[in-house]
Amino acid sequence: MPDEDELREQMIDAFEGADYPISSPMDLVPALPNGPGTKFESGDYSITAMELNTKTSGGDWPYEDVETFVDDIIEDLKDQGEI
Repeated sequence: MPDEDELREQMIDAFEGADYPISSPMDLVPALPNGPGTKFESGDYSITAMELNTKTSGGDWPYEDVETFVDDIIEDLKDQGEI
């Protein structure tokens, strides 16, 4: 089982460089260290930013800050049984 706090920290680090507020996933791409291929890993669990975009519901855009955005991603992944 992946460590939720570890994933949250990695996502905040990756997404915090975006120019908030953000209104779509495309606003995040320039901030990602490896673009859509940026990976978030914990234990045996691994997911790329692109996979997050396809596996999550899309969120409640726009987002004013990184913490709210990442909280929604984590909750969505938990609801889907990913983590």
